Amino acid sequence: MPLPLLLFDCDGTLVDSEPLLAEEMARGLNTVGLPFASSDYLGEFRGARFRRIVAELQTRYGEVDAERLNRMEQAMRAKLADRLANELTTIPGARESLDALAHYPSAVVSNGPETKIRTALKATGLSDYFGHRLFSGYTANCWKPEPCLHLHAASIMGFAAKDCIAIDDALVGVHAALQAGMTVIHLNRFPDAEATPEGAIMMSNMYQLPAVVEQLTHERWQAAMPHHSTEK
Repeated sequence: MPLPLLLFDCDGTLVDSEPLLAEEMARGLNTVGLPFASSDYLGEFRGARFRRIVAELQTRYGEVDAERLNRMEQAMRAKLADRLANELTTIPGARESLDALAHYPSAVVSNGPETKIRTALKATGLSDYFGHRLFSGYTANCWKPEPCLHLHAASIMGFAAKDCIAIDDALVGVHAALQAGMTVIHLNRFPDAEATPEGAIMMSNMYQLPAVVEQLTHERWQAAMPHHSTEK
């Protein structure tokens, strides 16, 4: 029986990019008159697509000229790319887990642009684990919490949803993968502030991932084993 496909989120699951992202997002949004603190991202909007955040802020605080928004986003992403290349670190346990699970098929599924995913993986030395198996919401034109990004990745990789294990720290990604019909592991690094959705498996750090994945794989194999009949 083939091994399941592991679909990893990037920001907050493999790399510790969210504090940098939150800071640059707050700086950019404030320059166009949209009140936003880095804690707002880490609290209310973690994992959400940037334009969804902008749209929500505009409903609260008023419309901003589209051209001005575009210029701000370009400047923000350029500054973020520079910081990712120079300051980014892995989530503790991520590299060890990827080493332990290297025999499993895997891919990255992220709401971020593909250039950002590549920058993050290259800066942290994780590129070789995934090669070109990177699936961006911007390339697929579909973002979490919709299930289509996970389904798109699974389809291209040649797997049915039921044969995939998604690993994500953000609730938008957990909900997306659950809706896609996948087995979902929620990396819940903030268990005091965040509840793991029903149907997902909770772990508190990435060091736990290999044991969880191996257990799930063992259970899949057991379930697939034919039951031997005693009848002649």
